[in-house]
Amino acid sequence: MPAQIFARPLTLQVKQEITIDEVKDELSLLGYRKVAAAQSTGEYQIYSNQLRIQRRAFHFPNGFEPERDIRITWQGVRITKIEYLIGKGANPTSKSLALIRLEPWLVSRLVNGLEEDRMLVGKDNIPKLLQRALVIVEDRDFYQHYGIAPTSIIRALFANIIAGRTVQGGSTLTQQLAKNFFLTRERSYTRKAKEAVMAIVIDARYHKDEIINAYINEVFLGQNGAVAVHGFGLASHFYFDKPLAELNIPEIATLIGLVKGPSFYSPSKHPERALKRRNVVLRLLFEANEISSNDYAAFVTTPLNTASSDSLASGQHPAFMDKVRDELNTVIRRRSEQLSGVKLYTTLDINAQRRAEAALKEQVDSISQKRKQPKLQAAMVVSDVQTGEIRAIVGGKETTFSGFNRALNAYRPIGSLVKPAVYLSALEDPEHYNLATMLEDTPVKMRSTGGKYWEPLNADKEFRGQVALIEALIKSYNVPSVKLGMAVGLDEVASTINRLGVDKDITQVPALTLGAIDLSVLQVNQMYQTIANNGVLNELHSLAAVTSNENELLYLRDVKSEIRADESATYLINYALHKVTLEGTASAVRKAFPNINMAGKTGTTNDYRDSWFAGFDRNLVTTVWMGSDDNSPINLSGASGAMQIFIAFQKKQSPKNLSRRFPEGLGIAHFDAHTGELSTPGCGDIVSVPAILSALPTQAIACDGKPAIKMQSKKKPKTLWEKLFGR
Repeated sequence: MPAQIFARPLTLQVKQEITIDEVKDELSLLGYRKVAAAQSTGEYQIYSNQLRIQRRAFHFPNGFEPERDIRITWQGVRITKIEYLIGKGANPTSKSLALIRLEPWLVSRLVNGLEEDRMLVGKDNIPKLLQRALVIVEDRDFYQHYGIAPTSIIRALFANIIAGRTVQGGSTLTQQLAKNFFLTRERSYTRKAKEAVMAIVIDARYHKDEIINAYINEVFLGQNGAVAVHGFGLASHFYFDKPLAELNIPEIATLIGLVKGPSFYSPSKHPERALKRRNVVLRLLFEANEISSNDYAAFVTTPLNTASSDSLASGQHPAFMDKVRDELNTVIRRRSEQLSGVKLYTTLDINAQRRAEAALKEQVDSISQKRKQPKLQAAMVVSDVQTGEIRAIVGGKETTFSGFNRALNAYRPIGSLVKPAVYLSALEDPEHYNLATMLEDTPVKMRSTGGKYWEPLNADKEFRGQVALIEALIKSYNVPSVKLGMAVGLDEVASTINRLGVDKDITQVPALTLGAIDLSVLQVNQMYQTIANNGVLNELHSLAAVTSNENELLYLRDVKSEIRADESATYLINYALHKVTLEGTASAVRKAFPNINMAGKTGTTNDYRDSWFAGFDRNLVTTVWMGSDDNSPINLSGASGAMQIFIAFQKKQSPKNLSRRFPEGLGIAHFDAHTGELSTPGCGDIVSVPAILSALPTQAIACDGKPAIKMQSKKKPKTLWEKLFGR
């Protein structure tokens, strides 16, 4: 049995901020059908601010959930009520629910050994019309003969003799089943004789309904790349992207039409032939009184409505699957044959993955053409801020190519993306540093380990004398960052990088403060997940659970949260990173999303060899790298390269406003813009920023420079910042 790989299930909760359109996108992905009145499983309807969904049953890793009639109510972009409806009619009774899950999307099926695939369907999920229609079209005497139909064999024999070649088979459904189970596709009288004997034995041992159900699960119905599609259960997903029980009559007729010749009547390769063959099947059903004349007239005019060509396609999203494979090999140490039929439940958000792939490819192609950079490559990782669940991975611009995975395996200097770790190291010492602390921006010269001198410069080659700590981070000034890192200690900076989730030995050289550390896109994403999650690390992962074919739980991810950085200090970093998108090196983010608060940091390495961007909204952390595989200069900064992919991705998404509550002990404080000393409100040139109140001096400086106000530890009224950015 093939292994099945599922994306994450969409969980909907009361008070959750998610639009109706976002839920519609998920329903469309899952093959739900929009109708005027949702009555059957797999249908949904929209009215005003409500969605009614006939949710399918599914066996989740933690248990089975049956079909349910669900009604969801919105107020604006927030869910206000979820109800389970009981009973039919206009006024069913309802039961309130806190949350509901939609079944996960089947991403792929991994086939080992034999290159054939099937999805077994139980007798209760096989449409009765399918059974009757197969008999009408393929074997009218099925319930009367004993496995073979002599008259059909004789008729086929004469037709073949007249034609001088094999043009008719004369096989019953039972013979076809015997051929599929036990014999090759060779056309010979010897094979035909064996087939007949086996059919008689099968007919003697099994009930007719068992035989036809086995046939429905076994018959060859097409080709999915190199993998043969066997059985109507898998074919319904492959051709129509929905369960067999939800097929309508024209769709059932289309699949039955394939029995005669899956390749010749392939809907994707030969849609006209498939349509004609389907209509022949419909005519036979009409003549057998299975459908009315009105239905027949309507059905033959409907299009095939087959699913997109990538339905159940193998090899999709190879970069993400690389990570799943790595984790599977770690958590389940079994031979591949022992994993037959397992179900892998991943954290993949298929919509985010597709949008990430599209955004990356579009921007790389566009920038390559404009900048005449044919070697340009990129990689991207998207993860959940709070859980560390990986939502998307793109390993390169060839998004369907399972070659070198740059997101996981390319290690490049990260440039200024390291600076939040440098500044966090300082802000975790609030007695000495706050956002208004003045840093030196003056020439500096250091001797390197090789005896050479290193003289770091700001990007604009200018020196400002002194700058506030927050301004140095917002503007990404190099010299103040180097001096700050040296002041707090390179060992402390390296320790902070490790605490944020980078598990590697770090060479402690002064250039570390400007990003002289080689990391993968995944490792950088882990750093920023911890930062975005207020200093709480959740290890990035792509595999949530594994069950056997019998739904026995083999593995369940144990999500462990670890506090790795001070919450208040991390809040101050996030405040500054938000400011980066307003007025700093990433201000283009604000221009693209004027009504959405996000945070981010650009990164550029020496000679413009690497372009980086890490950014996050309330829900997702996104990290992007852009460069060339041969490490040649690409002449792109973090803002002109990687950040453009981030912006393009967010435009395809629905980014959510950052929402941060002030940690206990944090409040807005006022500082002199020139000296960084604690000042009083109302002075002419002050900087008002969040600060850890208990670490501030007990007296502030008045506007005339003299001690004025004794600080009191009391809760501050909400400021404009708290109203906009806090809750």
